[in-house]
Amino acid sequence: MTRIRIAGLVAGLSLFSAGLQAATEPPLVINITATRQAQSNVDSLASVTVIDREQIERLQARSVPDALRGVPGLGISSNGGRGKLTTLFMRGTESDHVLVLVDGIRVGSATAGLTSFQDIPIDQVERIEIVRGPRSSLYGADAIGGVIQIFTRKGGGALTPRLSASGGSHGTQEYSAGLSGGGDRGWFNIGGSHVETRGFNSCDGLPFPPGGGCFTSEPDRDPYRDTGASLRAGYKLTDTFQLEGHYLRSDGDNEYDGSAFASNSTQLVQDVVGARLDWQALPFWHASLSGGRSRDLSDNFFEDAFSSAFDTERRSASWQNDFALAPEHRLTLGADWLDDRIRSTTAYAVSSRDNAAGFGQYQGRFGEHDLTLAARRDDNQQFGGHTTGSLAWGYRVSPILRVMASWGSAFKAPSFNELYFPFNFGNPDLKPEESDSYELGIAGVHAAFTWSLNAYQTRIDDLIGLDFSNLPPIPYQVNIDQARIRGLEALVSTSLAGWDVVANVSALDPENRSNGANRGNQLPRRAKLMARLDLDRSRGAWRVGTTVYGEGQRYDDLANTHSLGSYLTLDLRAAYSLRTDWTLEGKLANLFNKDYRTARLFNEDGRNVMFTVRYSPAH
Repeated sequence: MTRIRIAGLVAGLSLFSAGLQAATEPPLVINITATRQAQSNVDSLASVTVIDREQIERLQARSVPDALRGVPGLGISSNGGRGKLTTLFMRGTESDHVLVLVDGIRVGSATAGLTSFQDIPIDQVERIEIVRGPRSSLYGADAIGGVIQIFTRKGGGALTPRLSASGGSHGTQEYSAGLSGGGDRGWFNIGGSHVETRGFNSCDGLPFPPGGGCFTSEPDRDPYRDTGASLRAGYKLTDTFQLEGHYLRSDGDNEYDGSAFASNSTQLVQDVVGARLDWQALPFWHASLSGGRSRDLSDNFFEDAFSSAFDTERRSASWQNDFALAPEHRLTLGADWLDDRIRSTTAYAVSSRDNAAGFGQYQGRFGEHDLTLAARRDDNQQFGGHTTGSLAWGYRVSPILRVMASWGSAFKAPSFNELYFPFNFGNPDLKPEESDSYELGIAGVHAAFTWSLNAYQTRIDDLIGLDFSNLPPIPYQVNIDQARIRGLEALVSTSLAGWDVVANVSALDPENRSNGANRGNQLPRRAKLMARLDLDRSRGAWRVGTTVYGEGQRYDDLANTHSLGSYLTLDLRAAYSLRTDWTLEGKLANLFNKDYRTARLFNEDGRNVMFTVRYSPAH
């Protein structure tokens, strides 16, 4: 009966596609992250979004979280204004269930298990690739919800300078400058940026008890300052051999509302350095060797008095070999190594661990069928061995319509805080969190419309949670939680009456399946409905646009007692070409001054405006 239903579905899709008129091929977008090698969206069996430099500037995104806002299936929670802690929930998974790479190097805090997206300088970013769905079979730990890879500006071509200056609400000032070039065989880009803002009151906290938010009341402005720099350069030494290096740094000061038991200001540094060697060893064999180091450093203060330091360092290396077995068949074999180290004023029982892994992937095409298989084995110094796998299948019903199905397993290694934080919070016996995900999708093109529809389910076991009923020496951190997440993502893009239209809707059912009083509740800070609409139009020297974004009701706690209301915001933007290389831009965000929260008692910005003058010669 199942075979009859599948055959009927395929036959129905074939008849549907045959009736489409004036169809066109979808625009090609290349991504690297989904399979660890360059692949177009037409061939990809994963759910991928690529945000390039043109989109960042067209949308006038002020930060990386601003650029990510509204990506299908991606929820964002912020602890206040610019530069404050920002966490992501990809397809309803936890905030530490997304792997983050910068130019191929793993980043993030080894103690907290999170990446400081808010501190990555957006002016140094060339593009962002977001892969939704498990990717542990290629990348190992942390990729339960997906992978986000940020690429810095590459450069190349003729010598080209760039400049920009911005100013707006809350005394915000932003400056950036850069130079790129390289000629025929080389490429380089060097850039710098600076942002500072007086900010606004980030938190309306409640002192303990009853407690909430930042657990204090400091109704003052919370300023933020950050200086960023990047360098990326490479050279093609021969037709088969090239070498590239890159560096990204963010150095800033952040003030926020906090108690004497913690801190209310931080001096922070994030940097990433790496190198990559590519060698076309034989016509059918491409080899690459890459490695680097990322650091997440913070010195924390309360009322200008030093309180703590958390410095983490991640060293990594990767060796990858891609074999062209035949025109439509590829094999990838490789090995990864990761070493995490911490230095802190807080005493950890263990301050370093390493992880070695081997992985393999096969990609093949059989007529109209596409198939991808991947498997990986990780050997971690703390929790031992772990094997993950994935399988994806696609069928081209016609040149303009395709169906897809996939399965993937993934896991999340416990962070140093979860394992070793003192005062009964750490538990060195924790097991990795594990997941299984399934996805079905259909994508097509009709006339000027490009669309896709994806449904998925993820089950997560051994989720790490806090059980405060435990008494010492039993740790608070235990593997007790379970979750079942179901979702649906719909995307469409087209051109109507001279307007470029891009819209998406994400429906989510993030259910807590743990035993106890919270079973059946909605997982915290995940909205069941998210939607975004972008309209843009260019006419003569003008480019105008608007973004409408909304989220449904959420809860801030496991018990679902603290509700976060639904909201809808409207942004307006415009750009005017003063002359060939100069542009004047303006953005009015949250036009109707909507008062909303993405984390309980932490404030979001009201109506605000920014103006930018940009000098950017065309290559």
